[in-house]
Amino acid sequence: MPDKRMKLSDAVASIESGMTIGIGGWGSRRKPMAIVRELLRSDIKDLTVVSLGGPDVGLLVAAGKVRKLIYGFVTLDSIPLDPLFTAARERGGLELQEYDEGMFVTGLRAAANRLSFLPTLAGMGSDVLAANPHLKTIKSPYSDDEYVAVPAITMDVALIHANRSDTAGNIQFLGPDPYFDDLYAMAATRTFVSTEKIVPTENLLDEGSFHTLMLSRMYVTGVIETPKGAHFTTCEPDYGRDELFQKHYVASAKDPAAWDAFNAEFLSGDEDAFQAAVERFHAEREKSHV
Repeated sequence: MPDKRMKLSDAVASIESGMTIGIGGWGSRRKPMAIVRELLRSDIKDLTVVSLGGPDVGLLVAAGKVRKLIYGFVTLDSIPLDPLFTAARERGGLELQEYDEGMFVTGLRAAANRLSFLPTLAGMGSDVLAANPHLKTIKSPYSDDEYVAVPAITMDVALIHANRSDTAGNIQFLGPDPYFDDLYAMAATRTFVSTEKIVPTENLLDEGSFHTLMLSRMYVTGVIETPKGAHFTTCEPDYGRDELFQKHYVASAKDPAAWDAFNAEFLSGDEDAFQAAVERFHAEREKSHV
């Protein structure tokens, strides 16, 4: 089996401006944040981003990397709204394609199955159709029923974070939910997976049954070992959400001067610098409460 290990910089270097990228995870849960941070450090722009969004969307939008967003929601889970995305939406100038969650997943399933569309009842009779005039309905050839014909959500690249992988790209999710990450991979031309740990293939079942091997190497272009690569979002059972840091992110995002300071402290260096800055952040908070 080929060795698909690579560096963050090499994965992002293969992404071009104007591409459509899908970002796995859900809200502020198991997002490939290390890859997102590497995108922030790049010159890539004019992206179409497909995401059940969280801080991945907020950061990329605020950095001017996104031209169009295809999404079901953007939330931080324990905090309802991402302030960076909210501000961008209020300013305007961002092309938005907002779907009902059921429609969003139907679009992923269509692309994963190499179909141009799939029918669904999700969205019928709602304002989602009025807000997305490109959507069409279709009548069943077998009954009088009518459905929304959701177009396939195809992607040039999918970005995913997982708990474990082997060097060949067999991907293991140990948390409570795969969050449709397998569909992103199957719907994309290429898929890069950041992972908490790369382990020998024979050890993949040490922490979970074969049911946790949700993504085959055939869908994976490259794997990047990035401990805490989903921070500050969850990566259960390896770690939960860093709620203190998420609150700091939200508070900083609401004030331009504070956001400049946040960028300088946490986002101006490479991934090692980010992780070191997070450790200092927590050490300082603990010291101040002693």
